[in-house]
Amino acid sequence: MENSVVKVEHVTKIYKMYDDPKDRFREALGIGGKGKVYAKNYYALNDVSFEVGKGEIVGVVGRNGSGKSTILKILTGVLNQTEGNVEVKGKVAALLELGAGFNMEYTGRKNIYLNATMMHISKAEIEKKIPDILQFADIGEFIDQPVKTYSSGMFVRLAFAVAINVDPDILIVDEALAVGDVRFQLKCMDKFTEFIEAGKTILFVTHDINAVKRFCNRAIWLNQGKLILDGNTDEVTDRYLDFLKSEMPIEQYLAQKDENTGLTEPEKEIDVSGIDIVKIQDLYMMDSMKREIKEIKHGQKVVLKVSYLVADESIENPLLGVAIRRIDNEYICGINTKLDNVKIPWKKGYNEIELVYDCFNLIGGEYYFDVGIFDQAGIVNLDYSAKIKTFFVKMDYVGEGIVVLNHSWKSGV
Repeated sequence: MENSVVKVEHVTKIYKMYDDPKDRFREALGIGGKGKVYAKNYYALNDVSFEVGKGEIVGVVGRNGSGKSTILKILTGVLNQTEGNVEVKGKVAALLELGAGFNMEYTGRKNIYLNATMMHISKAEIEKKIPDILQFADIGEFIDQPVKTYSSGMFVRLAFAVAINVDPDILIVDEALAVGDVRFQLKCMDKFTEFIEAGKTILFVTHDINAVKRFCNRAIWLNQGKLILDGNTDEVTDRYLDFLKSEMPIEQYLAQKDENTGLTEPEKEIDVSGIDIVKIQDLYMMDSMKREIKEIKHGQKVVLKVSYLVADESIENPLLGVAIRRIDNEYICGINTKLDNVKIPWKKGYNEIELVYDCFNLIGGEYYFDVGIFDQAGIVNLDYSAKIKTFFVKMDYVGEGIVVLNHSWKSGV
């Protein structure tokens, strides 16, 4: 990547886990003989590689324990990796554990100088920043009182003000924007926006996926120490949320994502002697030009072709229904030919019918289609195919919820 300011190459972080604290000393002293292993290796990060270009705003998402904070601490030098290489170019400011370097016996002012020393900032440089820090923290005369006398809100405000006012090239944020009261949060967000507009490079860890969608132009998904996906913010975050909704192990989720094999021309001359009444054969998903698609772009026209095999032509006015469910089985939409006053083809052998969605406005994420054929009353199930097609909706961040309804805004009355 050209102009990369962060380069992470095959980084692994291993912690040793001991069942008994005494085993740590036994291992260090070589008790038990050569080759005796007392610890289990826990991989906080496992062969993670990525680069961040100058001016990029990258969101890092994942469950607790996925390695998000670990990679940020390695980038800031708080932790050392077990394996791999890390390169960081430029001055780094980190909003990780706010106030972690504060001495509770020191005054707020002395802690400002202490933190400056820890961040390799000269005394002359930090003295220029003190007025901005004091104005931002807004704790008044308490700046010259011991930090141990501060309320939790005052402590966080000073820690944030110190961290944010050093004019970094790279800002690393770990769940630290929503601090203090509402007015202080507004100041924090204004400062964050100022950094974005100034073209700063930002790595942003948060469980607030909508915040990632709002601010970030790229996202990285970590799971159990491994990098799962790196790319477009909306696609990465939507797939991550789908994974959470699915409640599947990651391997099963990733395998399911690649199951769809695509459109194949059906055999129309098929023996139906083994079918009682009807058998749903397949569902094909196409764009407006009848070209196969595996993903749907939010708002596009979508054509479904449902094929089925009829063995008993005597059934009167059967109906066909199509349901959409989210990956967590939430029922999104169900329609059928009886409600729309449509009669389906019903001749012995191969049949097909098309369903057209003029504007597919579901929120981005993973869904699946069910198809069912019923008697004319919609009560007797003649055949039902659950999860006949899984699909993914790709969407820019234009709305939240389940569906974006067609709308317009008008100011004034």
